[in-house]
This record gives sequence, C-alpha cells and structure tokens, in this order.
Amino acid sequence: MGRFSCQSEYYYQYTECDSTGARWRVAIPRSPGSCSDLPPPTRGTDCSFSCPAGKFLEMSTQQCTPCAAGSYSLGSGLRFDQWDAIPAGFTSLASFLDTGPNGEDIQACKSSSWTPQGVYLESNRDECTVSLVYAVHLEKQGSVSFTYQYPDNNIFFEFYVQNEQCQEMAQTDDQKWIKVTNNGEWDTHTVSLKSGTNILYWRTTGILVGGKMVKPVLLKNIQIEGVAYTSECFPCRPGWFSPTPGSSSCQPCPSNTYSVKGASSCTPCPEHHYSHEGWPECKERPPCSEKDYFQIHTACDSEGKTQVLYRWVEPKICVENITGAVELPATGQREPCPPCNPGYYNSNDSTCLPCPPGTHSDGTYTCAQCPAGTEPVLGYEYKWWNVLPSNMKTSCFNVGNSKCDDKNGWEVAGDHIRSGAGSSDNDYLILSLHVPGFKVPASLSGMTGSEFGRITFVFETICSADCELYFMMDVNRKSTTVVESWEGSKGKQSYSHSMTRNASVTYTWAFQRTNHALDVRRFIADTVKIYSINLTNVIDGVASACRACALVPQNSQRAGSSCVPCPAGFYIDRDTNRCQECPPNTHLAGRQTYGQDACVACGPGSISNKEHSRCYSDCSFTHTLNNRTLTFDLSALSDVASLTIGPSFTSKGTKYLHLFNISLCGHGGKRAAVCTDNVTDVSNKDDQSDAAQFVNSVDSFICQSTIIPSDGRGFRMAISSQSISLADTFIGATVDTVLNGVSAEPDLFPENSQDVPDINFFYSSTQVTASCDLGRSSVITVRCNPEKSERGELSVPSSCPAGTCDGCTFHFLWESASACPRCTEDDYHRIEGACKGGVQETLYVWNEPKLCTKGVSLPPRSSSPCEAIALWLKVGVGGGAFVAVLLISLTCYFWKKNKRLEYKYSRLVMSANKECELPAADSCGLAEGEEPDDDVVYAQKPSLLGKLRAIANKQEDGESSESVQLKSSQSDRWVLG
Repeated sequence: MGRFSCQSEYYYQYTECDSTGARWRVAIPRSPGSCSDLPPPTRGTDCSFSCPAGKFLEMSTQQCTPCAAGSYSLGSGLRFDQWDAIPAGFTSLASFLDTGPNGEDIQACKSSSWTPQGVYLESNRDECTVSLVYAVHLEKQGSVSFTYQYPDNNIFFEFYVQNEQCQEMAQTDDQKWIKVTNNGEWDTHTVSLKSGTNILYWRTTGILVGGKMVKPVLLKNIQIEGVAYTSECFPCRPGWFSPTPGSSSCQPCPSNTYSVKGASSCTPCPEHHYSHEGWPECKERPPCSEKDYFQIHTACDSEGKTQVLYRWVEPKICVENITGAVELPATGQREPCPPCNPGYYNSNDSTCLPCPPGTHSDGTYTCAQCPAGTEPVLGYEYKWWNVLPSNMKTSCFNVGNSKCDDKNGWEVAGDHIRSGAGSSDNDYLILSLHVPGFKVPASLSGMTGSEFGRITFVFETICSADCELYFMMDVNRKSTTVVESWEGSKGKQSYSHSMTRNASVTYTWAFQRTNHALDVRRFIADTVKIYSINLTNVIDGVASACRACALVPQNSQRAGSSCVPCPAGFYIDRDTNRCQECPPNTHLAGRQTYGQDACVACGPGSISNKEHSRCYSDCSFTHTLNNRTLTFDLSALSDVASLTIGPSFTSKGTKYLHLFNISLCGHGGKRAAVCTDNVTDVSNKDDQSDAAQFVNSVDSFICQSTIIPSDGRGFRMAISSQSISLADTFIGATVDTVLNGVSAEPDLFPENSQDVPDINFFYSSTQVTASCDLGRSSVITVRCNPEKSERGELSVPSSCPAGTCDGCTFHFLWESASACPRCTEDDYHRIEGACKGGVQETLYVWNEPKLCTKGVSLPPRSSSPCEAIALWLKVGVGGGAFVAVLLISLTCYFWKKNKRLEYKYSRLVMSANKECELPAADSCGLAEGEEPDDDVVYAQKPSLLGKLRAIANKQEDGESSESVQLKSSQSDRWVLG
C-alpha cells in the first residue's frame, strides 16, 4: 500500500546514452525526500527507439500507448502550428549586416522581428536581416519540413542549419535558398538533419530600396522528425479537437462552435452568439449594419430588364430583429439592361453573344460584315458590366485561412465592376482576365515594334485605410509578377501596359483593404471600381469596328479580295490600297499604318532604321555656326557606357547604388542598353548563369538598375533589381535646350566655356507610372572637352545626385574629346620661317585651344628656295640709288649754271670799274661762242644771298639792261663814296 501511495510522488526518466547506445530508466522523486521506496533502475529502450505518430512511450511499461481523444502525438517529431505567440524555444534575432562606420551595429533594426499572426508567422518587411532560430537535439537522423509562402523576391529568404560549434552544415543551394511561390500559394520545403544538435535558421533580408512595402514571408506548420522519445501526448489547443484516440493532429472546430483545451468534440455556440472556424470562444452577434450587406445586379431577363438585389455577407454574423439593427434594403426597380459590350450583339433572350468572325458591332446593333478592303479590329472592350465575361473569373483568398475561398471577390455593377465584401479586411479580392495570345492584324503588319498588344483600364480606389490595388500578369502560366500597384485612394484614372511577347497571359487585379491580419470587416466600405478594360490584337477577340487594309501585294498589280500583310516599314496607300514603303527617315510611330501620314518624320539629328520602326542617331551630327559648318563624329561614344552613382542609404541604412547603362547612338537603331535583375540567380554558384533565368530584363537606349553591393551583405554577389527603361524612344539631337516639351535644363551643369556648342540628345519612355503620368524622359548633353579621352566621362547634376530631380526627367553630361567637331582648314594656321642658306621652311600649327578632332590633318612641313635679300629691299635700294643720282645731277647742273652767271657778273663789275661809266648794254655780255676768261680776279666777292637775289632779279626782269645799269651806278657810288 505504501508503494502504491508513493507511486504518484515520482516519475521516470532515461539516463544519458552511453557509448554503446544503451540507457537506463530511473525513478526520480518529484520533491527531495518525499518518497524513500523508489523502484530500482532498469535497462531502458534503445536510444534510437521512438513511438509512431499518435502514440507515446508509457514509461512505467516502456510500451507505446495510443494518445487519448483530445490529444495528439507526433511520435518522434515536433510540430509547431500555433502562432498566437512565438513558441518556447524559438528566438527572433534582428541584425544589420552592414555595420556602421566604426563597426557598431545599426540600431534601426532593433524593432524588426518575425511576428505571430495566429495561424502563421510573418517575417519582417524592411531591409533588416531577421533570423528565426530554433535549436533541437536529434537522437537519430531526421528532417525538418515547413510550409511557407514567399511571393516577393524583393526579400531574400534562406534556410540553413548549423551544428553546436556554429559551423554551417553542408547544404545544396536548393536546400538553402527557398523558391519563390506564386501569390497566395503555399509550398513545403524539407531538409534532412543529422543526429545531434541542429540549430535551424530561417533568415530574411529585404533588398527593396524605396518607399513601397514588400510582401512578407509567411511560415506555418514547422515539423521536425528525429527527436527523442515522446513520453506524453499534447492536448489540443482551444478551438481545436481530436475525436478519436491515437491522433497525430487536431482539427479546428467548425463555425459557430467552440472548444476548450484538450477537447474531443466541439460545443455549439449559445443563441445570438457566433464563432469562426477554430475560435476558442463564441462572441455575441452584433446588430446588422450597412457593412453587413452588399448589392448585386441581376442578369438580363427575357424582357431585357435588370434590377439591384441586396444580400447579406456570408457567413452572416449579425442579428436583424434587435434594437439598432438595419434591415436588408428592398429589391430595386426593374430597369433596362445596359447595352452589350462592343463586339457583341443582343440575342432574342436578352443575352449578349459575340459577333461571328469577320463582323463587327458597337454593342447596340446587330453584327455587320466588314466592307471590302477592311478587316475587323479584334480585341476585348468591356465597359458594361451586367454579367462577368466568360473569360474573366473572380475569387477571394486569404493567406491565413480558407474562409473566403468560395466567395466572389468582385461584383458587377452596371457601368463598373467593383470589389466585393470578402470575409475579412485582409482578404485578397481577385479578378482575372485570361488571354490565349495575340496576333498583329494584316493592317498593322508594317509595324515591327515590340508591341503585340496593349491593355488599358480605367479604375478608381476609395479607401479609408492602407488599401492597395495590385495589377499583375502571369505569362504562360509560369509565375505571377506585379506590374504596378497603387496604395490608398486614387481618383478615376487610366493605366496602360504594352505586351511585348506573343504569349498566353493572364492579367490579374488583386485588391486588399489592409495588409494587417484583422479577422473583422472594419473597412467594408473601402472599394475599388474598374470602369472599362480594353485589350487589343487578341487572337479570339471580337470587333467593334473595321480598319482599312491593303489589297494589293507589294510586287503585284492585281488587287485581291482579302487583306494582305504589308512588309515591315510599309504603309497602306489610301488611293490604291497598295503597300508603300515609308519615305526615308520616317517611322511608323502610331498604332495604324493607313495613309502616308502614318509615317512620322524623325526628329532633328536622327534617321530611321531599315524597318522604319524607330528613329536613332547614326553618331553623326552637323551644325552651322557663324557661317561655318561643324561636323561631329560621335562613333567613339557608340558603345554602351555605364555610370554608377552612389552610394545612397535607405532609412534603415542599406547601402545601394544606381547603375545606368546608356546607348547613345549607332547599333543600327537597336536599343543596346540592357539592364537585368539577378535576384533569382543569387543562389546559383555558377557565375556564367543563363540569362533566361533572370526575372526581369529591359532593353532600352537608357536603363537603370538598383545595385546592392555584395560587401558585408552575406550574398555571393551584388544584387541587381528594379530594372527600368528610361528611354525607349529617341526624340532627336539638337543644340537647342528644348525639344518636344523636354528641357535639357542647362543650369544643372557647369557652364560650357568652349566655343563649341553642346549637343543635347532627347529621349522619352511612353510607359506611364504611378508618379510619372506622361512617362519618363531623359536628356544626354554631349560636350566637347579636349582634356577628356575619346570615350570621355559621364556625370549627373551635382544638385540631383540620382540623375533626376523629380523622378521623371533624367539628365546626364557626357564630356569627351570625341564630342569636338571634325577638324577643317579653319582650325590651323601657317607659320613661315626665316630664309637661311637660300631655303625657307613653312610650318602649320593648330589654333589654340584646339577644339576639333580627327578630320583633316596638319599639312606637312615644307621647304622652298629663297634669296638672302628680299625683293622689297632690292626695290628700296634701287630706288634710293636713283634718287641719289638724280640729286647729284641736278646739283651739278645748277652749280655750273651759277658759275656762268657769276662770271658774267664779274666781267660786268670789272668793266664798270675801268671806265667809270656804264657800258653799253650790248657790250656787257660775251659774244656768242666766247669762252669766259679763267683768270678773272674779283674785286668784291658777293655773298650767297646776293647771288640768289641776282638770279631772282634776272628771272623776274628778263635780264633788262636798266637793272644792270642801276646796279652798276650803285657800284660806282660805293667806289666813289
């Protein structure tokens, strides 16, 4: 009896396993000294022994025993599927792999963690690195498996195992890196474990740089096999039950029932109370309000009438017949049905049916045959929503439960389709449109652009919380990618997206009122409305109109009866219905090829490619400046250039760079700049990975990628993500600062100090975004700088370090020696050397500063014969000698003539002195031919002034005798006096 009473005072436990794998069962008192009569130790089961699922090891008998109803056992395993809180043994560690400048941890990540959300565990949404850690000791080889949802590759999700020395266990990449799941789908990942201590890590790291919220990773149902024996069964948690003994799991209680812990059955809720599936208790039903019902439009009846009906949201949890409750509104009046959508006709029973092939209708009349020379414009055009089109489906999905799986996510409402009620605010309300493929019609065959079809829809969101609308596409049923998303309330607007691949595609609109896990309908009034959906060039589409086409093939003179496709770059002549090639340097820019005006002239400084599908620069440019033509050869800049800007940092401290790839000119018009995302390739050990693995790749004239460096992030290589096209259309190149509404903003860069003007290359991207209603545009300013290399150097404005100030217009400056004009004869001058040894050298030198490149070369140095004395010097010396001789001759002449006059005068004076009277006038001169006497003695030598006076008087009075006589008389007086 004492032994029996003592039995409740102790319990059994196994000792540690010895080297042979054996162990002993020993009894241990629950409190020291409480029991002295303990059973002796006995040999226990083998260390690797474990019971199967649904049973536990009864230690007193060491036999496997089935679990009682209301409990469960995994045998040698552990299962974690309750996430009201993080279970014991789990730890959430937040860190930041990029440490601060002094090696310290960045404190911004201290609040990041995995968050329990009831039936699943949710990862962090930021760029912090958060690890969920669990340590387990396995007695034998086992495994770990977990169910997960990983819809957004902007978060890295990896799972790895370490041993007790913190050494990472050998794993393949498929085991470590988790595969991305489609939106809303759960997948299971299993990894084998070795015996001993295993430390399990679920690690997430956000790589998104920007304000957009990412979708978190979700975990549920973590199961570990290979642990030690299970000596007891686990009771079912409240709200769950296990009806039979030997269960390996528990089941959730149905709606409007509840259960307590360890229940083998569920109890119905009291009257006026309700519960949802798996609830541990019931709640009182509230009075009905406007949030508890919704309206629908009935299908057209045989009379072509429809009416509005109101229905309770299921499951109905409210009560109508109590104070404060609202009643379900009465059915609306019967009204005429809206017309059929374009391409459909109204049948006799008031249903809309698609028009037969080759016919068209605007939806109000019967289908009509397309006239000769035209073809139907095939597509989908939905603008009336009386019934959901047959190629569209709607559904409801919740990541945490299946309560809304059988509900409609959207409801038709006459002139629009709107989101439905769902079961809770964090449901995804899904609307999908399946397109089997695209076909470019014969009338558009001359266009060779990359657009096979285009979807355009008009929508509006009305929200009071953090709602979000996702527009997604699934190509060839492989994976769903988000094309664009809108958060919060958005006014009525249009969005358009081009399909660049001829493939089957499913477009999906998913609306979520809030991304917080709320099991209530607080924001039931938050809704999205889609007014119209228009899709072009669909294979099995219907026609609302007809389009003119070509009937005369290119090399034929006879018109056929059916449309013929035109070659690439050809338009349809309006008069002859013949295919005609577009004129040179024009391109088919619109979405029609009828008439020559469909061929649009290329912009300045651009030419068209062979197919006339786009314009581009052939790397040549000319400009007339001051009556001089400048010719530029930019072929050295034709290769794709890369510019890396950064680093920048997010609010959490993640370092990232912006990478721009630029294709300025050449390549025959091909958009040679390619940007790719390598997110899915990071786990691949082979650096030479196939480009087909990339999730996203864009080709453009200018594209941008966001790069997260590999240093310090724990990744094998740098991460490239968010690749976008900034320039898929070349507008033109000009020295002007504005072209087609795009401004080069010259004030953003340092002023050009050279005499050579800048060349501005203008680009645009027609793909609109949530922030750029008109799409993005880019300007590359090419500047002559002789100090740079031929390839030159790219830069962005210092005031806009990301290359853009508004996120929509990007500016680049490309300084290069190749951007200088080609050299001409005006760019150098001649220098002539001195004449040395009868040889003169001539040199040619460039004008300084030299602002040209290539082109003409400097003429070689030349030599020419020359004389030591220059011609001008010869002429000067000769002229001087002639003047000197002339002066000497004149001097001699006048000197001789003066001598004669002096002689005559002296004879006259002497004659007067001898006779004391004046001689006769005719006796004073020499007879003709008489030579003067050389032996004349002057009585008085007149002065030079007197001589000149005498000469002057002689010239004035014609040598009159009276003058001589007067002077002679005067002389007498002088002598006599």
